[in-house]
Amino acid sequence: MKLSLDHLTVSNFSNFAFCPHFADINGDENLKFLLKGGELVKIRSGSWQKTRFFKLQDDCKTLWHESKKTLNKNQTYFFLCIDSIDNVESVRMGRQSEGLNKYTDPSVERRCFTITFKNQQKNLDLMAASEENAKQWVNSLEKVINKMQNLSHQQKTEHWFLACIQKADKNADNMISLKELKHFLKQINIEVDDTYAADIFRKCDESNSGTLEGPEIKKFYELLTKREEIYVIYGTYAKTEGQMTANDLLNFLLNEQREKASIEDAVKLIQKYEVDGTDYMGLQMFLTLVSIFNPAHKNMYQDMTQPLNHYYISSSHNTYLMEDQLKGPSSTEAYIKALMKSCRCVELDCWDGPNGEPIIYHGYTLTSKILFRDVIQAIKTYAFKTSPYPVILSLENHCTVDQQKLMAHYMISILGDALVTKPLSRTMPTTFPSPEELKGRFLIKGKRLNKLDDVFTNNNTIVQDAVSEEDEAAEENEQKSKPKKTKIKLAKELSDLVIYCKSVHFNSFQHAKDQQAFYEMSSFKESKAFNLAETSATAFMHHNMDKLSRIYPAGSRTDSSNYNPVPMWNVGCQIVALNFQTPCKEMYLNQGRFLPNGFCGYILKPEFQRNLSSQFNPNTLTKGPWLKKKNFHVMVISAQQLPKLKDKAKSIVDPFVKVEIHGVPADNAKKQTHHIDNNGFNPMWNERFSFDIHVPDLAMVQFVVEDYDSTSLNDFIGQYSLPLSSVQNGYRHIPLLTKRGDIISSAKVFVHLILLDAK
Repeated sequence: MKLSLDHLTVSNFSNFAFCPHFADINGDENLKFLLKGGELVKIRSGSWQKTRFFKLQDDCKTLWHESKKTLNKNQTYFFLCIDSIDNVESVRMGRQSEGLNKYTDPSVERRCFTITFKNQQKNLDLMAASEENAKQWVNSLEKVINKMQNLSHQQKTEHWFLACIQKADKNADNMISLKELKHFLKQINIEVDDTYAADIFRKCDESNSGTLEGPEIKKFYELLTKREEIYVIYGTYAKTEGQMTANDLLNFLLNEQREKASIEDAVKLIQKYEVDGTDYMGLQMFLTLVSIFNPAHKNMYQDMTQPLNHYYISSSHNTYLMEDQLKGPSSTEAYIKALMKSCRCVELDCWDGPNGEPIIYHGYTLTSKILFRDVIQAIKTYAFKTSPYPVILSLENHCTVDQQKLMAHYMISILGDALVTKPLSRTMPTTFPSPEELKGRFLIKGKRLNKLDDVFTNNNTIVQDAVSEEDEAAEENEQKSKPKKTKIKLAKELSDLVIYCKSVHFNSFQHAKDQQAFYEMSSFKESKAFNLAETSATAFMHHNMDKLSRIYPAGSRTDSSNYNPVPMWNVGCQIVALNFQTPCKEMYLNQGRFLPNGFCGYILKPEFQRNLSSQFNPNTLTKGPWLKKKNFHVMVISAQQLPKLKDKAKSIVDPFVKVEIHGVPADNAKKQTHHIDNNGFNPMWNERFSFDIHVPDLAMVQFVVEDYDSTSLNDFIGQYSLPLSSVQNGYRHIPLLTKRGDIISSAKVFVHLILLDAK
């Protein structure tokens, strides 16, 4: 059975190459609008606001705009590429960016929109001539982006192939010469000798014309993308005249994929994927069945009615920073990006600002400053776009009393009824409410002058108006040789907003058990937390069964690097705060940890981390419900369409795959394949690995693809991380993500996985 490109013919090749992801170009009004284009005002500052002509290029993928340059006193027009539609993160209607808020008047709110990008490229702030025109741009862009994101595996491959062919077709005659074919092969990340290239060309050039066109390009595509390993698997189970019937599919699901399936399930799968009404599973739709991530975990499936401290909570450190901790920019955009990644705990470092307005920045550094009220407004707008569950605002307060009062005013007036200002119960609670009870609500973490009990006793008498400094603030002051403050004055208005997350200094686990209420929580710098996790793991875990713990990176990490979050999750810490702005292994693990349960930012901890009778210690494993010994067998078979490295565009990658287990110390392991020379298009490894797993409930699996370099550090190509509990058995495709966590279109690794009970 062959991959079909029946719509790719001599007559329509050029149209298909231009817009391969749209079945009917003429019938799509959004696409027609973008291809026609129009004038928009591009806004960079108060003085730089210029009208430019914007349009979508004929490839239906690249957004361009007209620019002007003055050369020899003559004005020259040319088109400037903005970026690929694939790289657009979001399109925001209104003045939803720092630039538009700062440089435009509120009266043009509905004429403005912003395009944000997945990489670190600056936002594109735009203003249309009318509200209707702005809506048309936003709606059209969103629909085209959504269509791109929902392409099938086959469509993505075709789109990628034809985009590369179009680039290789230097003279744009819709025909490919042997020279252009050689260029194309290098472009798709594969190095072949001239004899091999000539052989491929000769097989496809059926007309003996010296060029490939129409059906010959289709044949070249089929020859190039044919995957023998998939054909073998499909052919093994497709027993009915080479087709895979429902019974054949059921045998595959039961025997290879080890799924609990019935004949009814097989029939439903065929009906779901083969929309043309056929009663068998075709090869291309068969490929869509083999995703590594358990589809049952894609949506929210966990119990969300447990107390808040029974969950791992996706958490950010110094959320306002876009880069490093010393001189990088602060931005409301950093909060938006974190919240859109379902971060549920953000940090606000608050300082006195000019004109009586509190500001946020990294104190005593050259990082830029942003207004506290703008941050609260951004949080209000974006907090629940990707997750309905509560957001914690972790305040590091350095402000004087007057500006603290203004902080309280802004939070109350902007966040409104969503802000928790009193306990949810009518009597003094003894435990946290659940994420379900706190849906759509904001919690403030910070210092409080009195006990929470006073809310119910009508005792409004404040004996003192000063509190100890936040532990993290004290550490930073000490590191920067600033005088240590024993006490800071705290405004009652701000104090009263702290309900379930009162910051207190940590003395010992016994002291916390005897003297602290459930809502009193401590922050631990990473060195202290790691020491406690190593020397008092069980006590730390029991502490987290009753209270919340926040972990933060050491102040010495001025480059915004991160610590390993896994040992902190191993002892049940909930708020494991990381620098979200830094792409690194630690953030890959964090993204993988919160991938299941609807990517909502909350993951229910294993039962043995919630049960007070548990004696679990990740460092010295004993018998208990946590000990479920498994053998995890991994066969790395192949990869497809790996990207070229941007800074080595002329080089072909030499890929290899690392498979890593991150969990309790006894489970940590790493193995890797050999590297394949000069083939990023379809490298084949067929290497087997085996891992012994003791505590599968805490194990994370990470697949990393790198480019081998014998003389320097290997280069990152892509990665994918997920909990072992979300991995599916059998033949599976693993998608690859960029450093910043975005999907690399069409690239994937093909593996065979089996998780078995250990004998």
